[in-house]
Amino acid sequence: MGGAAVAVLAAATATRQNRAPLASLLTRVVRGLHDASVAAAAAEEDKAGAGSRRRRRRSSSSLLLGPDFLDTWDLPPRAASRTPPPQDGGADYGYTATIIDGKSIAEDIRLHIAEEVRQMKSAVGHVPGLAVVLVGDRRDSESYVRYKTKGCEEVGIKSLLAKLPGNCTEDEVMDSVSRFNEDPSVHGILVQLPLPQHMDEERILSAISLEKDVDGFHPLNVGNLALRSRKPLFLPCAAKACIELLLQSGIELMGKHVTVIGRSKVVGLPTSLLLQRHHATVSVIHAFTTNPEAITRESDIVISAAGVANLVRGSWLKQGAVVIDVGTNPIEDPTSDYGYRLTGDVCFEEAVKVASAITPVPGGVGPVTIAMLLGNTLDSAKRFYGLSD
Repeated sequence: MGGAAVAVLAAATATRQNRAPLASLLTRVVRGLHDASVAAAAAEEDKAGAGSRRRRRRSSSSLLLGPDFLDTWDLPPRAASRTPPPQDGGADYGYTATIIDGKSIAEDIRLHIAEEVRQMKSAVGHVPGLAVVLVGDRRDSESYVRYKTKGCEEVGIKSLLAKLPGNCTEDEVMDSVSRFNEDPSVHGILVQLPLPQHMDEERILSAISLEKDVDGFHPLNVGNLALRSRKPLFLPCAAKACIELLLQSGIELMGKHVTVIGRSKVVGLPTSLLLQRHHATVSVIHAFTTNPEAITRESDIVISAAGVANLVRGSWLKQGAVVIDVGTNPIEDPTSDYGYRLTGDVCFEEAVKVASAITPVPGGVGPVTIAMLLGNTLDSAKRFYGLSD
């Protein structure tokens, strides 16, 4: 082999050997700059709030969508660093998890929304408007709508309700959506799910104007969420709430193994997509998953939205895992004023002895989800009146 050929071969070999470490180094530098920026912003916020309790603002859309890093693989692959599953089936480790207080976080966010609504009214003489379409008389759906209406009242957002009987036609629901689409005082529309079985949910949700889809279920919003290079107009509220709770609690997402239990379009699917934009490694568990307990027990973070009371037991969790319980399951309780009480997907009494942090039910994800809905409605109105940042 000639000398020139040897030199070319040597240069190509060196390039192959050095490309991955160089790219990895660049990625780590960018990550460091991002982390430093976040830390500086937090320090500035602390400084501004010195002498009083620091109120938590809702995170910006760009922060909730995650940092825009390229996938760069280190060679050789990094060794796994996960803690092995507990050998005693998730027994008591002698400490109690930190309770993530969704009520407190939501209250702070609502205070900031209320202030922005007052500023909007002063600037343009209008306030945001949220319209809800409720079909049927499901107890849980009526309860959720009451919470949303109350939330609107607290922050100064105008609320409208179209309540239809469960035996109404699909076209009647479409007519309600159409009227709200055409109403300039309405900036957000949501159809309370689930709808009666004789209705086509996808057809009805697709009829909501993209600019008023504050639930984030329109196919274009979901599609843009799935594409890392695109930015949806609205993030689905429950998924947004899960990420907000984790960010507000200072929990790292990048590189962490997160298991999402449930794959519904309301919570599971958008949450898994949003987590990937934060560069987490995501496992999605559903009713057909083989050995879900073993998969969940490997996870740093568990987000459950299966809608099955006490599905996740302490034995499902790795010691020190973070648990976000989205489930709100009504359980009969004669001692309650309503004849029932709400419980989550996670057996709280067992999980609290294994996890490092956990959301309660009620008082965890629910209040923050409503705060995210109010925030989406405000953002829609700001866009409509030309007040967006």
